[in-house]
Amino acid sequence: MSITEEIKNNPLEMPMFISKTLADNGYECYVVGGIVRDFILYKSIPEDADWDFATSAEPDEVTRIFQRKKLLVIPTGIKHGTVTVFHNGKNYQITTFRIDKNYYDYRHPSEVVFTRNIREDLARRDFTINAMALDLIKGEIIDEFGGMEDLKNGIIRAVGDPEVRFEEDALRMLRACRFASKLNFRIEEKTLLAIKNKAENITKISAERVRDEIIKIMLSYKPSIGIEYMRETGLLSYILPELQDCYGVSQNVYHKYDVYYHSLLTCDKISDFIEGVNDQKRIYRLKLAGLFHDIAKPVTKQEVIENGIDVSTFYNHEVVGAGMTKRILKRLRFSNDDIDYITRLVRHHMFYYTDEWTDSAVRRFMRNVGLDLLDDLFILREADRIGSGKRKPGSVSLQKLKDRILMIIEQENAISLKDLKVDGYDIMSALNIPPGPMVGRILNGLLQIVIEDPSKNEKETLIKLAADLYRNFQQTTKT
Repeated sequence: MSITEEIKNNPLEMPMFISKTLADNGYECYVVGGIVRDFILYKSIPEDADWDFATSAEPDEVTRIFQRKKLLVIPTGIKHGTVTVFHNGKNYQITTFRIDKNYYDYRHPSEVVFTRNIREDLARRDFTINAMALDLIKGEIIDEFGGMEDLKNGIIRAVGDPEVRFEEDALRMLRACRFASKLNFRIEEKTLLAIKNKAENITKISAERVRDEIIKIMLSYKPSIGIEYMRETGLLSYILPELQDCYGVSQNVYHKYDVYYHSLLTCDKISDFIEGVNDQKRIYRLKLAGLFHDIAKPVTKQEVIENGIDVSTFYNHEVVGAGMTKRILKRLRFSNDDIDYITRLVRHHMFYYTDEWTDSAVRRFMRNVGLDLLDDLFILREADRIGSGKRKPGSVSLQKLKDRILMIIEQENAISLKDLKVDGYDIMSALNIPPGPMVGRILNGLLQIVIEDPSKNEKETLIKLAADLYRNFQQTTKT
């Protein structure tokens, strides 16, 4: 397959230089990995693409050749034959053709043998769609395992014996689910059966590796594809047993789907509200919140049938769910920032605005939720509504609440401590008290007063109120 014309407008100067330099020194060189797959699918190569090369040259030969060209070369994975060439702020990984032997921990080979045969190198890879090589100089693609046909048919198929592939590296099972989500492909039957047979091996993989794959699933347009494959193969019961427990748990008359499928649909629908958003952290946080927002419904369900109608309740499921979500994310080694943000979304996703809310009630809502969370909380709430299967986009009440929040922000009413016209130093100076918990109690008391009556957010007024609060707190302590 000639692709010379198709790729002529892509950022190929340095990749072509690497290919030609190795060829001029008598070595084979191919582009490998996801960039080949994605080029065949999308007919383009993005400027920020990750370039991976496979070559018949061994690491010391690659290093010597490019150091002669005055390029920085670092042995980033020398044990596995990988060196990295740096140029203009980009890195290019170059790995020697190799055969992996004796996987010792369901993830890494204990022995790597270099080879001069590109087919042997491609044979060790996970899926046929990732086992192709691109010869930039000839403009040809080497496809020894039917990867192009599988791309055409939308299939995820293991290279060779799938059970051997998953015994070598158990993370590949989760990667199959991730590629199914990313590409909207189906997993081929033998590959799917092998995942079912080997699912327990996923427990041998580090939480950090699993977390990274979960994040990548969340970054796809339709994460439900990957999550559903996880459930079907048994992976979900090992990775997210709490979500597995949602399967088959019916809700009430206001929901079309059980808790599990409602959670998946909510997660998917978030994609429609963040079109054009490039902040990957924000995307995966929101979708994880969508996936976990009802995680506590199975344990909080109180079944109620009235006149043959299911009106079951799930009181406090958002509070219990926030705690469960925190434990899940800690188990998967998410960062503290991620844990805080996602659990807060889960904790606050249940709110019902009515026109009877006073301005102070709106300000208290803003204060409790946090201004940093409001935009994403509204997205989660809309996705949750649509995920019920019985509501359409465009909640009038949510829009009214948004409008009132914008009005309050424009009026610069105090919502957090930093908005008060006094700070801790003002309180300590005016009341002649030392630093300590009392100062915080007074400031929080002042904030509650200002939330109710923004006109009192003036320094002189706040100092007088602070004195009253201080006296009241002292009397309370004495009694």
